[in-house]
Amino acid sequence: MGSGFEFGITYRALRGEIRGKRVAIVNDVINAGSAVRGTFADLKNCGAQPIAIGALAVLGQAASQFNADKKLTLETIAFLPNEVWTPSECPLCARGVPLADALGSNPSKPSD
Repeated sequence: MGSGFEFGITYRALRGEIRGKRVAIVNDVINAGSAVRGTFADLKNCGAQPIAIGALAVLGQAASQFNADKKLTLETIAFLPNEVWTPSECPLCARGVPLADALGSNPSKPSD
């Protein structure tokens, strides 16, 4: 894993305050987990010790896998299914369905 900079997350102002501290990462909803991974990486760079991740909801398996890999506790109110695909794996992309149509809207039609 690289630094938190690849995710655009840094805690420079807190470096002195959190060095050596045990911390929890709290997010509203975790999907692919990039914000959690970036936060984890920069907290480690700050000298903090992340021990847990909490969220209101976790979508899919990415957060569970990350927590298992890092030996962290994961606390959430709800685990919900979610599929995240790369563009080459996405069934809608393969069929040429635009995202706007998948969401039930059509940007080419004028709205009332």
